[in-house]
Amino acid sequence: MWAVRAEAQLRLPGTPFGEGYTLAASAADPVPSTVPQPDADQQRPQPAPDGLQLRNAGLIAAGAALVGTYGLNQWWNEGFTGEFRTENEGWFGQGTKYGGADKLGHAFFAYGGMRLLSEAFEAVGNEPRHARILGFWTSVTIMTAVEVLDGFSRQFKFSTQDAVMNLAGAGLGYLMERDPDLDRLVDFRVLYRKSSGSNWEPFGDYSGQTYLLVGKATGVPALRGHSVLRYFELAVGYGTRGYETPGAERQRNLYYGISLNLSEVLGQTVFRGAKERSGAQRATDMFLEFIQVPGTAALARHQR
Repeated sequence: MWAVRAEAQLRLPGTPFGEGYTLAASAADPVPSTVPQPDADQQRPQPAPDGLQLRNAGLIAAGAALVGTYGLNQWWNEGFTGEFRTENEGWFGQGTKYGGADKLGHAFFAYGGMRLLSEAFEAVGNEPRHARILGFWTSVTIMTAVEVLDGFSRQFKFSTQDAVMNLAGAGLGYLMERDPDLDRLVDFRVLYRKSSGSNWEPFGDYSGQTYLLVGKATGVPALRGHSVLRYFELAVGYGTRGYETPGAERQRNLYYGISLNLSEVLGQTVFRGAKERSGAQRATDMFLEFIQVPGTAALARHQR
């Protein structure tokens, strides 16, 4: 008996980054009449859980309110004007206002916001893919709204460069959430030490910030089980110094070196033996994905 088999695949778009579903259809001749056919109700889109849209709206509103409240107290405390102003701030040049540290700050804020929001949207009942999409667009929308309000504020102006870095940071967060292997291999962190003469202000003290891209040994299969190397990481980074202090030497610094993977250290000591990750361990791991604890990295500096 001859049998004919045909298969077709269709890629459906899901997000700006091309994630979607692959649908496969196949036909065989002959087709047994006893093969069960899917029920019509099963083919229809399933309704969202009761109250999910309300919970999503609440998360979006909470995120916007949190950023807005901080902005009114720290960024826009001199009020607004009726005029929308723009400014070309440049990128990472020596003559820019902060040497580019503020640009990395925008990217990091959007990155962290996207990842935290994605986790929150999944926690209230969204499927992981939908949670990622909601986290990405919520982060981008809130950060874009901040930039627009800067355009109307007395203190700042709208910056295209800031808006682009917001999008880039949220995009990086999306890729990390989508690809667990990439997330296990790479972290984007900030190392903060209060700069001389400033108050403790991690968000605005650019001379105290160093942004690091960290490659973790635990993300490399050949090193993951090594008794020593599993605890270490390679780090490269960027930070500026002296841009906020009149008359001070302006420095743009590239950093490189090694750092300690505190998540792995804690996992093999404090949390060792647990059958599954506790809430405390998940919260600690998330914190350490974003924050490089002072004293846990040995970095060399190259001034540009």
